[in-house]
Amino acid sequence: MNSNHIISSTDLIINSNGTAYHLAIHPDQLPNRIFMVGDPERVPMVSQYFDKITDKIHKREFVSHFGEKNGERIGVISSGIGPDNVEIVMTELDALANINFKTREIKSHKRKLQLIRIGTSGSIQEDIPVDSFLVSKAAIGIDNLSDFYDFDENLKDFNSDEVEVFKQNFPKNTSFYLSKSSDELVKKYKNLNFIEGLTVSTPGFYAPQGREIRLKNNKKNYLEQIRNCRLGQLKPSNLEMETAAYYAFGKLLGHKVLSFNAILANRVTKEFSKKPDFQIERLIELVINYEL
Repeated sequence: MNSNHIISSTDLIINSNGTAYHLAIHPDQLPNRIFMVGDPERVPMVSQYFDKITDKIHKREFVSHFGEKNGERIGVISSGIGPDNVEIVMTELDALANINFKTREIKSHKRKLQLIRIGTSGSIQEDIPVDSFLVSKAAIGIDNLSDFYDFDENLKDFNSDEVEVFKQNFPKNTSFYLSKSSDELVKKYKNLNFIEGLTVSTPGFYAPQGREIRLKNNKKNYLEQIRNCRLGQLKPSNLEMETAAYYAFGKLLGHKVLSFNAILANRVTKEFSKKPDFQIERLIELVINYEL
C-alpha cells in the first residue's frame, strides 16, 4: 500500500470529533507506552500508579486512561475479552499512530508503540504453580484471524525445523498460528524474574480451554496433546485469550508487545487461587512500578 493511498471512510471509520471509531481516542492523546488489560475495571487499578491522569475515555468495553508517570506520557486501555477485540484495538491504535486522520493517508514516518499486556491465565503444566507470574516469550493462537491476515510472516521469528516438529505434534484438525514477543521488552523486564512460557490463546473460555459444563467438548484430550508439544526449549505453559493476537499484530505492524500473566489456576492439579484479586493487583504493581 502506497503512503499516498487514501483510506476510505468505510475502511477507517472516524467519529465526528476526530476520534477512532471504537476506542474514541484522538491521535493527539496517544502516548508511546500503553498498558493493556482485558477487564475495564482493571483500568483504574493501573492508572492509580500514574503521577497524574489527564484523560479518561469510556466507550463500550474500551476504557482508556492517559496521564504521566516519572515525566513520561503513558496510558492504560481495556480491550475486553478475546482475539476479535484485540484485532479492533490493535488496528485502531496503529491507525491513531500511523494514519493522518485529516487526509486519511499513511504517514511516511511510522511510530512504534510499546504495548504491555497485564492479564490473568491458567497453567497447563504441573510445575507452573498457582499464584506465580509468567511472561509470554511466544504464543500459539487458536482462532481464525489467520484466515484473514498473513500471520505466516511471523514464522520468520522461529526456527523452521522446530516449527515443523511442533506442527507434527499439535492436535490434528486444530488450526493455529505462532507469534513472538518483543525481544527488546523481554530484556527490559528480565529482572522481574518471572517464569518464561509459550502461551496458548484460545477463542473461548469453556470448550476451547478444555472445559465442559452442559455441552460436550468435541476435541477430547486436546489440552493434553498441546501440553506435550514443544517449540524448541519452550513448552505450552498457560491458557488465556489475547496474547497471540497481540503478538501477531504487533510484529506485522511494527509495534513492541509483551504479555504478563498472573497464574490463577492450574488445570493439571485442579487448583484455583485463594486470592485472585490480590494476585492481579500485585502483578499490576510490579509491572507498572518496574524501572526500565
